[in-house]
Order: sequence, then structure tokens, then C-alpha cells
Amino acid sequence: MHKLGQSIWLDFIDRPLMNSGQLQRLIEKDGIRGITSNPAIFEKAISSSQDYDGDIRELTKEGLSNEAIFYRVAVADIQQAADLFCPSTKTK
Repeated sequence: MHKLGQSIWLDFIDRPLMNSGQLQRLIEKDGIRGITSNPAIFEKAISSSQDYDGDIRELTKEGLSNEAIFYRVAVADIQQAADLFCPSTKTK
């Protein structure tokens, strides 16, 4: 695919994908070049698992609004995924 000028991107993100090492394997072995996200993707990830419950409980204690909690959790996951794609972070 890459030789033809095509890049494969995933159209979802969630913690199990990242924390299990599956995303890293997709990057290294299958040549995934990017990942997309939007509020609907995160809403599904957050509401369909318990992976975010601990973070949500802790952020609730800080008195944050639902929207602020949502964006804190989403941005943290996006940063984690971006780090997997960045060659400089793989050696750290």
C-alpha cells in the first residue's frame, strides 16, 4: 500500500487498543500510519467499557464539568496514541 502512495488509518481509538499493545503492533507490522478521532468515537469508547471509569471518578472529584472531563480523557488518549506514532518516543 505504501509503495502505491496509500496510507492506512484507523477510524477509532480506545484504551484497550493502546494498552494491549495492539495499536503498536498495527503500526509496526501492518503499517498503520494514523488514527482518527472525534467526539462520537470517544463517546462510544467511554460509554461501552469501564476503562475510563477510574479517570472519570478522579476528575469528578476536581469539580470539573462533564464536558471538561470528556475533553481531559479524550486528549490524554489522543496524546498516548500520537506518542506511539512518533519515532522519537519509541526509544524512550
